[in-house]
Amino acid sequence: MVVLNKIYTKTGDSGETALGNGTRVAKNSARVEAYGTVDEVNATVGLARQHATGDVDAALARIQNDLFDLGADLCRPQMEDDATAEYPPLRVIPAQIERLETEIDAMNTSLQPLRSFVLPGGSALAAHLHLCRTVTRRAERRSVELTSVEPVNPAAVKYLNRLSDWFFVASRISNDDGKADVLWVPGANR
Repeated sequence: MVVLNKIYTKTGDSGETALGNGTRVAKNSARVEAYGTVDEVNATVGLARQHATGDVDAALARIQNDLFDLGADLCRPQMEDDATAEYPPLRVIPAQIERLETEIDAMNTSLQPLRSFVLPGGSALAAHLHLCRTVTRRAERRSVELTSVEPVNPAAVKYLNRLSDWFFVASRISNDDGKADVLWVPGANR
């Protein structure tokens, strides 16, 4: 368990931060950008939960915990000796992705196929879930960018890709099973 006795350390005052393995890097490094954006996703999920109840709220709570796992994964560079490290890193695993896929499939059974793109909106929960989706897409882009310069757990990127799909389908469920979706009308205001 993490114990934080003092919140400010002053060690980041020069524009650097410590990764999970103790390595110091610039706060604008690709790795910090990736896990920092995952933290933003988690904050948007917290906002969405203010409008969620029941199964959706429970699923969002699981997702928030997964997002901390993902942040821990991304803040610790992947090494060949992960399995033998004194403190093995926490990594996202395929079962977490599979759970999202199972939940997406279950939610999708009550939805009619889309005949147009959906605009972010509808209910308050749906609007917040669309915000979660778009920030998740940004986190995915940042994580993919990180893969171009350093090794990254492939399951981390897959999780983000699947999570944005989860948020999209959940937003439709939150719009009366898609009946209250706000649909794009191409060229409507020409």
